Amino acid sequence: MTGAAAPDPIDAGTRLFRLLGVLAYLAEVGEAEIADLAARFSMEERTLVAELELAACCGLPPYTPDQLLELVVDDERVYAYGLGALRRPPQLTAGEGFAVAAAARALLAVPGTPRLAALSSALEKLERVLGSVEVSIELDQPEFLGVLGRAAAEGEIVEIDYLGAGRGEESHRTVEPYAVAAREGHFYLDAYCHLAGDWRRFQVDRVRGVRTTGRRVEPRTPPPEFTGSRAFAGGPSVRLARVAVPVGRQVLLERVAAGPPEPYGPGRVIVPIEVADERWFGALLLRLGDDAELIEPSSLAPSRAAAASRILARYGRGPVRPRRGTAAPGPQRS
Repeated sequence: MTGAAAPDPIDAGTRLFRLLGVLAYLAEVGEAEIADLAARFSMEERTLVAELELAACCGLPPYTPDQLLELVVDDERVYAYGLGALRRPPQLTAGEGFAVAAAARALLAVPGTPRLAALSSALEKLERVLGSVEVSIELDQPEFLGVLGRAAAEGEIVEIDYLGAGRGEESHRTVEPYAVAAREGHFYLDAYCHLAGDWRRFQVDRVRGVRTTGRRVEPRTPPPEFTGSRAFAGGPSVRLARVAVPVGRQVLLERVAAGPPEPYGPGRVIVPIEVADERWFGALLLRLGDDAELIEPSSLAPSRAAAASRILARYGRGPVRPRRGTAAPGPQRS
């Protein structure tokens, strides 16, 4: 039982599911031989011990320092205490049940998504408990949602005509669709973009045309950072901006923040933001208002005034001079 455990080749989701099974079993029996437990869950003993040691660092509601999972591992046995919550199914409130049902309906409503039999069955059972009224999810579906969803499901490369964030800036791109998903009232296509040479997230209602190619996508795995603000970066060149805002207002930047906020003087924090499109960043600063301050880089300082000038030009007014300021976000998109 000495030495570090070898890296586990399975993915994180499978590891978590397996660990929850181990903990649920320990909740029932209280203690078990390490060898027997490893055999039951088809794990190496070193890997099992490493997973249990990791679990012992995790908390229980209300997640205070004194509420850790109580797991004691010696040379031969593991002892578990305080896992009573794992011995029975979780009980949802009516509001929580409705939220789960709505999320499931939204997932099943996405065109091109494979029919998930287990999810459909669970949803039917949940809706019977909630009452006779079935949850209905209605989302405005962009014109090319279906063909993009099918391309993602079938792994086919497509060419798209895409209207970027800048007014009238249409580009023609070859993309390898990975997934189509609904987020905050909009449909997005996650894909590897040949033009950018990187992963991008496209708003589906900005797609103006789709052409199938008959070519198959290459095996690729989205990078971990693609799930954060980097997915919305709109070009191959990305700069890191640091914007200071009052404490509390950083929540306005959560969707586009490239990292956690850091303290910056009394009552203020600095939020890092990845910027690939100066027009988008200038509009962001305008929406944040004068309480926001661009710390760096200085090369992005004119973007706010440029955004204000574009808006004023629509009303026949002259340009504005650069000044301090910032914005509330819509995500930066390709």
